[in-house]
Amino acid sequence: MPLKWFKRKKKADKAPDDVVQQDLASEEIERAPGADEREKPEEETPVPQVPKETFFVRLRDRLSRTRKAFTGRLDNLLLGKKEIDEKLLEELEEILITSDIGVHTTVALIEKVRERVETKDLSDPAELKQTLRSDILAFLKAPSKPVHMPHDKPHVIMVVGVNGVGKTTTIAKLADRYIKQGQRVLLIAADTFRAAAVEQLEIWGERVGAEIIRHKGHEVKPSAKADPSAVVYDGIRAAKSRGVDVVMIDTAGRLHTKVNLMEELKKIRRTVARQIPDAPHEILLVLDATTGQNAISQARLFDQAIEITGIVLTKLDGTAKGGIVVGICHDFNLPIEYIGLGEKVDDLQDFDAQIFANALF
Repeated sequence: MPLKWFKRKKKADKAPDDVVQQDLASEEIERAPGADEREKPEEETPVPQVPKETFFVRLRDRLSRTRKAFTGRLDNLLLGKKEIDEKLLEELEEILITSDIGVHTTVALIEKVRERVETKDLSDPAELKQTLRSDILAFLKAPSKPVHMPHDKPHVIMVVGVNGVGKTTTIAKLADRYIKQGQRVLLIAADTFRAAAVEQLEIWGERVGAEIIRHKGHEVKPSAKADPSAVVYDGIRAAKSRGVDVVMIDTAGRLHTKVNLMEELKKIRRTVARQIPDAPHEILLVLDATTGQNAISQARLFDQAIEITGIVLTKLDGTAKGGIVVGICHDFNLPIEYIGLGEKVDDLQDFDAQIFANALF
C-alpha cells in the first residue's frame, strides 16, 4: 500500500496529539537484556493489556447489514435446493443486483456460474456459495495502479469526490497515520467554494498536528473565494521550502456531472505537475458506500477526467450497500485503498480483499 514506502522514525520522535492518542493503544516498551531487575520492585506487576478488537471482527460487525442483505438471502435461496436450474440462477441474479453489486458485475458472476454448471464442474447448490465467494474475491483483487514515488520530497496526494462523502475527515485520518510514522504533513485547503471548509480542515490539522496552507485573504474576508489552483501553487512552494514529507490537497466537493468543476480539478493537477514532475503521485477518490449505484457513476466520470489511482470507501459501517465494493473493483479495475468503518481517527483501515470477502460471507 502507499503508506508502506515511508521509513519509521525512532519512537522518541513521536509526539501524538492528545486528542488522537486517546483512540490509540499505547505501545509496550521492552526491557533491554541484562537490565538491573532491582530497578523494578517485585510487588509491581504489569497490568495485562486487553487485546484490541481485531480488524476482521470490526469489519464483520460493520458489514452486518450488508451481509444480511446478501449472504443471508443467499442462504435462504439455497436451503433445500437439489439442483442448480435456470430458476435458481434468476433468483440469484435478483439477489446480486439488489445487493448493489451492480448489473455488469452480476452478469459476469452469473455467466461464470452458468459455464460451470454446463461443463458439469458445478452441480451441487451447496457448493454455489463457495464458488461465488471465490469469484467475488477475484474481482476484489484489483491491481493497484503504479504510484510514482518521488526521489525528493514531498509526496503529493490529491483527494477528490462529491459533496458530503467525507473528504476532509478522510484527509485528517490519513494525515494522522503519516504523522504517527514520523512524517511531516502539510494540508492544502483548496476547497475555496464551501464557507466552512477551511475552518474544518484547520480544526483537524490542529488535532493531528499537521500544517495548513490556506487562502491568505480568508482571514480578512471569510467569504472571499480564491482560485483553488493559486492556493495549491502556494502550498506546493511552501512544502518544498519547508522540507515537508507529505502534501495532501483538499479539493472542493463537486457534482461529477458539472463539466466546469471537473475542469478545475484538471487545472489543479497541472499546477502541481509544473512544480513537481509526476505529481500528484496519488489521486484518491472518496466515495460514500451508502449511495450505492450512484458511486459507480461517480467513479466512472472522475476516473475519465483525472485518472484516479485509488478509492477510499467511507461509511461502510452504516449501510446495507457494501456490495458496491465488488462492483467498483470489477467495473473499473480500480483498487480500494482504504475503507471507513466509523468516525474515529483509527476507523480508516487499509482495504484487504481476503479479509473483506471473509467478513462478507
